[in-house]
Amino acid sequence: MVNSTYIQNRWNYTRPQAIAWADSYTTSGGLVIPDGTLEGEDFLILSDHNRSEISFSKQRLENKQRTISGSMRSYHIADKVNISWSWDMLPSRAYSEDPDYASTGIPQTPNLTEYTADNGAGGANIVKWYENHPGSFYMFLAYDRHDRYEDTVNPYNHLQQYNEVIEVMFSGFDYSVVKRGGSTHDFWDISVSIEEV
Repeated sequence: MVNSTYIQNRWNYTRPQAIAWADSYTTSGGLVIPDGTLEGEDFLILSDHNRSEISFSKQRLENKQRTISGSMRSYHIADKVNISWSWDMLPSRAYSEDPDYASTGIPQTPNLTEYTADNGAGGANIVKWYENHPGSFYMFLAYDRHDRYEDTVNPYNHLQQYNEVIEVMFSGFDYSVVKRGGSTHDFWDISVSIEEV
């Protein structure tokens, strides 16, 4: 099973990659983390390598009506979010070989060459996840929303954690092979649109 040590060892930096996908999630060591045993099958840690900004578009589900007095009344049901981003020139694979992650999250294959800047998923892994997930899955987001934590003593001390987990589905997915990279890997452009369930 994946635990907080595994996830923290997968991060090259003090903060996690901005986005991860998973079939389910759990908590370990006080962190909300993807659940499962196989990276690439049960969960996928996405690369920040040449990733664009993450765009959020809120959709308010409500029924608005004018009252007889001319004012407005709203029956609010929920707020849902649409999220989109893209990668430019993302390597088609993260490593030169299968990294064979140990239970600690550290690659066990010797002499690996890393192609993505942060060991996150390459283009082929992202396309495989899309093809294998026609239904819903969970998306983990790590960006500065200190207001999301219940820690009233030090809410600013959570940048190293995922601050939001949303059940989502794909609403759009496009990719193109931009450049063939010789005998090692290709470079892909990928665009993703996600909507909250």
